[in-house]
Order: sequence, then C-alpha cells, then structure tokens
Amino acid sequence: MARADHLLPDVALTRQVLDRRADLRTDPALLTRLLADPTTRVFRLRGDAAEVLDAGDGGLRVRLGPPEPVDADHLVVYLGEAGGTHHLGVAEDLPEGAVAPEGLRTLRQAGARLDDLGAAIFVTTLALANWHRSHGYCPRCGRPTVPVLAGWVRHCRADDSEHYPRTDMAVIMAVVDADDRILLARGKGFRGNGMSVLAGFVEPGETLAAAVAREVAEEVGVEVTDVTYLGDQPWPFPTSLMLGFTARALSTELTLQDTEIEAARWFTRDELAAAVADGSLAVSGRVSISRRLLEHWYGGPAEAPDVALR
Repeated sequence: MARADHLLPDVALTRQVLDRRADLRTDPALLTRLLADPTTRVFRLRGDAAEVLDAGDGGLRVRLGPPEPVDADHLVVYLGEAGGTHHLGVAEDLPEGAVAPEGLRTLRQAGARLDDLGAAIFVTTLALANWHRSHGYCPRCGRPTVPVLAGWVRHCRADDSEHYPRTDMAVIMAVVDADDRILLARGKGFRGNGMSVLAGFVEPGETLAAAVAREVAEEVGVEVTDVTYLGDQPWPFPTSLMLGFTARALSTELTLQDTEIEAARWFTRDELAAAVADGSLAVSGRVSISRRLLEHWYGGPAEAPDVALR
C-alpha cells in the first residue's frame, strides 16, 4: 500500500484542537468539581443533535455554556482543555421514537461548517455517547456497567471488568479505471438518487490494502491494484474511523452484490457534473471524506455543499 504525496486537504472533523488531558481522568472527583465550576464550558447533546450558532464568514460554532444542575442527571464526559478552559460533553438520551427539538442540528447537517473546536467537541461527544448507549451491559457476565474515568471507560461492578470505547476501522475508496472514470454505487436501503464511493469495514486479521481489494471485489466484482492512502476521518455513526484510499481498477465489468448494492456505474467528469446538475444524481455532503475523495478525483472542490461539481 502506498501513501500519496499530497493527502486530502480540509477534511471535516479532523483537526484535534482539544488537549484531551487523559491524565486527569483518573481523578474520581474531576466531573463533580468541573460541574461546580462556572468557568467550565459545557456542550449539550440531545439525542444526536445540538445547538449551533452563526460564527460569521459562513461558519458555525457549537453553543457552550456554564454547567447547570440538570447536567449531572445525564451522561457527562470530560472532553479536555482548550485555551486553559476545561470542556465537558453532556449527552441527554431522548425517549424512543422522539425527535430532537426544533432548532438543533446534527453533525451531518452542521459538521462541514463548524469551527475546529466545535467540530472536535461535537464528534467526540457524539462518538462517546453512541458507545455508551450500546454498551450498558457487561459482555462477560451480562450485568449493568457504569461510566468511570470521566466517561471514557465502563466498569462492571459484578466481575470488576473494564470496557473501553471501540473504534471500528472502515476503508473508503475512490476506484478509478484506465479511462480515468470513477466508480460510484448506491447501497441497499439508500434513499433517493444518492451515490457514493465504496466503503466497508476492516475484518480481523486483514491489512488495510487487503480490505480495500476485498470490499471492491465483493460489492461490485472488480479487481483493484495500486491502493494508495489519502487521509482519514473520525466518523461517529456510530463509532468508526474512515480510512480513505484511491485504487486502480483492473476491469470494468460490474457484478453487484445482491445483499449490499442496489446500483453502480462508472462516471466521467462530464457525466458526473451533468448528472448532479440535472438532479439525477446526489453526492455526499461536504462533511464526509467520501465527498473529499470524489473532489480529489474531479480536480477541485464544489462551490457549495450539495451543488454540481462544475
């Protein structure tokens, strides 16, 4: 596997401006102390959405405020320090089937325009909240677990085991043929006319390059070579790290995996721009690394989040 001379620029959600201060997490009084300190800044997540504010120049920032008494009733995680200020994430679960209050925005909706601090705070809080929501019980004995180490570990009091946040590695790849066409596909269950580059999870005992080759072969029946790393992105939907690549196709005939892929086709640059312009094709929003991979092949950025690539 090769590494490109120039990696993808300006991938959303990737600038880690928080000093995570993992050394402080072992203090059992850390969260109590910070929740009592009015200088602490708190980010509040409701379900998977939060309040964001206009930051000027077309950008956004997350709303941060002092601690409130009700914060302690929800999951609280220590995010770290920035500019000498400690930051907490508070995640409030909504009742099953409930939607977030109007005016809040999800990371998918706001992530591409968030400032660096807001993006780091939102993505870290959401990733940890998603992990906590799905790991309430011990995988060893089935008993309930509780958050410890400032929200970064779950502890089972029954068997004294500790469980750490998981990050699932996934490869995502722009496959290009000998005529410099790009391969886009629509997965089963996708709504509308959206298409994206291929992606899939890395399996145990597998290298990243092998995962790229296997996923492309499984999903569309194409053999690839020259797998080249271009960049990565934390993707908390629910707890993934997306590893971006390009790969060169050795064939162009497509054999779609019935259970995974609904449609796939090769696009020239002109065909792609025309399809997006006439509305017959929707591409990924700019918050995702898939959009950056597409633009890397196309040769330039789009002018707005979801418009034609001309």
